[in-house]
Amino acid sequence: MIRELPKELAKIAKNELNENPKQTEADLKNLKEWILKQPHLKARTEDQWLVALLRGCKFSLERVKAKVELFYTLRSVAPEMTLRLKPTEKEYLNFLRLGTCIILPQSKTDLQPCAILIRPGLYDPSEYSIADVMCILYYLVQILVIENDVATVMGTKIIVDYQNVTLNHLTQASPSMLKKLVTVSQDSLPLRLKGSHHVNVPSGIEVIFKLISGFLNEKAKERLKIHKSNDELLKFIPKDVIPNEYGGEGGTVAEIIEYWANKIKEYRPRFEEEMQFGTDESKRINKTTLDFTDQGSFRKLDID
Repeated sequence: MIRELPKELAKIAKNELNENPKQTEADLKNLKEWILKQPHLKARTEDQWLVALLRGCKFSLERVKAKVELFYTLRSVAPEMTLRLKPTEKEYLNFLRLGTCIILPQSKTDLQPCAILIRPGLYDPSEYSIADVMCILYYLVQILVIENDVATVMGTKIIVDYQNVTLNHLTQASPSMLKKLVTVSQDSLPLRLKGSHHVNVPSGIEVIFKLISGFLNEKAKERLKIHKSNDELLKFIPKDVIPNEYGGEGGTVAEIIEYWANKIKEYRPRFEEEMQFGTDESKRINKTTLDFTDQGSFRKLDID
């Protein structure tokens, strides 16, 4: 069953995403039939999950099919971004509790995009990688889109805090790694990126922004903001969302981390099932060419 949206949210979904509740059932049927016809693809067909994908693609069935393909293909071609840290294992929770990636609480005062806080300076680059941060995001988002209709309709904003980021962190950001990060976050996850906000930006990081910009779509480029202070951030993100440590009223970072740690435990049976999904490339009819080399393109998927 699909949850019925509150009136105001339903109006936004109709105007901005082309959502028509009378058509949704037919769209879901079309998607499920298409998935079953793909011999190489084992994908989740739960209604609420597929609706999140439809919203993320403004109800374009062809775009959703491409996203489903990419989402599950990445487990085969870029497992370090999706499977190195698994939510069914203790190491995932250990890394989650470092606080490198947390989804902030939804605003209670207004319909706003959901905010995600990324703090790469908190992990030891000799032990972990930025790809591990992506693993955290990859599974938290799956919980988010099942539970939070506001996020699936309004989209997300990314906040990156570079406090304590070192040269060793930055050297992990090779062009191929950055391509994978963008592919997973921008192209495969069932959320629309409504902006990225960067604080405590160290000198010398301009080359990283230049590389990332080359992989972003035009809207994402336009929505990339660099802030000189946390006060500037509060002009773009509601105060009741931002953690107390950043001058907001959204609770402490520790409280938010523990909330998501408990969610991961709650969803463990679902994630055990999730580990069974993916692609069998030996059965694929239309061959995928996802190239993550420095010069390669990563948007070459043949979709029936």
